[in-house]
Amino acid sequence: MANIALVDDDKNILTSVSMLLEQEGYDVRAYSDGASAFEALTAMPPDLAILDIKMPRMDGLELLRQLRQTSDIPVIFLTSKDEEIDEVVGLNAGADDYIRKPFSHRLLLERVKAVLRRREPPKDAAESGEPKRDVMVRGNLVLDPQRHECTWEGKPVRLTVTEFLILQCLAQRPGFVKSRDNLMDAAYDDQVYVDDRTIDSHIKRLRKKFKAADDNFEAIETLYGVGYRYRES
Repeated sequence: MANIALVDDDKNILTSVSMLLEQEGYDVRAYSDGASAFEALTAMPPDLAILDIKMPRMDGLELLRQLRQTSDIPVIFLTSKDEEIDEVVGLNAGADDYIRKPFSHRLLLERVKAVLRRREPPKDAAESGEPKRDVMVRGNLVLDPQRHECTWEGKPVRLTVTEFLILQCLAQRPGFVKSRDNLMDAAYDDQVYVDDRTIDSHIKRLRKKFKAADDNFEAIETLYGVGYRYRES
């Protein structure tokens, strides 16, 4: 089973969530602050990290920013119910999902399973030693789903699981408009609900990453009130 890092300064959450995940068969490593977690997660990256936002020494946002410099591990944020601005900031920083406190254990398990499922390679890739690589090429963009690799004009662009799935959905049919609902369906399981702002935050993050590789990047277009589309150059 997957290895999960849990980072929260609330001892009750550390204990209860660790027990919940371990009962499901996950290997859990728990940390009470961001600074100690950063060293451990950098030395031994987990399959998924669950981060609280407000923590001593290094908060969850800063921890995520530090991790994103070298890692694309999936991240779920835990945020208080009245901290909506933190949710937006967290998604813009590169989180794959967020859960508001207080949360039910069932909801947490659904989100964990959904994110890990999106991270899995296709079945044929898992069952074959030398699978057929289904690489997508769209102009300057190259996407390799089996290796979770993305390049623009030959330059690597590091994407989170959610960002990769959204971009893949857009690039599958250049010129065709994808509504926010279409992108939600592509990036999230049916049982996971996210609002329009979540998709917009991921799109903003995608553009920022590609702009870093190419100042003239304009391949992701916004059609206000309709959705987004990929324009192949």
